[in-house]
Amino acid sequence: MSPSATSRLCLDEQGRDTVGEVPRVLWSPASGATDRAPLVLMGHGGGNHKKHRAMAGRARLLVNGCGFHVAVIDAPGHGDRPRTAHDEEEIAELFRARAAGEPEGPIVVRYNAHLAELAVPEWRATLDALQRLPEIGVDEPVGYWGINMGTAIGIPFVAADPRITAAVFGQHWPDVLAEKAEQITIPIEFDLQWDDEHISREDGLALFDAFSSKEKSLHINAGKHKELPRFEANSGARFFARHLGRAVTASA
Repeated sequence: MSPSATSRLCLDEQGRDTVGEVPRVLWSPASGATDRAPLVLMGHGGGNHKKHRAMAGRARLLVNGCGFHVAVIDAPGHGDRPRTAHDEEEIAELFRARAAGEPEGPIVVRYNAHLAELAVPEWRATLDALQRLPEIGVDEPVGYWGINMGTAIGIPFVAADPRITAAVFGQHWPDVLAEKAEQITIPIEFDLQWDDEHISREDGLALFDAFSSKEKSLHINAGKHKELPRFEANSGARFFARHLGRAVTASA
C-alpha cells in the first residue's frame, strides 16, 4: 500500500501509511522514488512511537548518510494506536512496582512478550507491503534496528523472517528471548549498558551469547539504562552500511 502523502523535511518523509490498522512512517532519500535502495526497519522503545526523536535521528543517519529507506510502525498500544484494557493493566502494574522499588524486569518481560506476539505478524505484513513499492522491491537487502522493547519485538521477528540480513539489538532480558536468539545466524550488533539498574550484566551478556551468529559485536558502555551514548547510533549506521552495501558519507 503506497504512502498517501509526501512532505519535505531534512528527510523525505512519505507521510503516514497503514497496513490494516497499523500506522507507519517511511523515510526515503531525496534522490527520487525510482531509485532502488536497501531498507532498514526500526522498532521503537517502550512508551515511545514511530516518530520519536530517536527514530528520526537514526533514520536521518541511514537516509542521508547511507541512502537507505527507513520504516517504523507504532507498536501495539503505542503512538497512534489505542491502549487495550490489558495494556492499561500492565502499565499500571509497572508504575506500581516502580513506585514500590520492586524489580521491573518480570513485568516488562511479560508485557513485551505479549506485544511481540501481536507485532511480529504486523511487521511481516508491513515488510510485504513495503517490498511492493517500486523504490524498494524484493531484491534489496533488509535490516532491523531495535533497542529495549524494539529488541523484545525484533528478535522473534528476525528469527521468523529470513528476509532480514543484519540487525542491531540491545538492552533486554534473556528470559523469553534466548531461545529465539539461538535461531538467528545473521550479523548482529548488540548494545549493553554496564551499569544498567534494571538489566544485570549477567542477563545482558546471556542474551548476547545466545545468538548463533558467526559475526556478532558487543558494544558495552558505562552508564545506566537510559544513558546509551548517542555515538552508538553512528555505529549502528556504519554496521548497516557494511552489511547492506552502502558507504556512510561524512555528513552522517
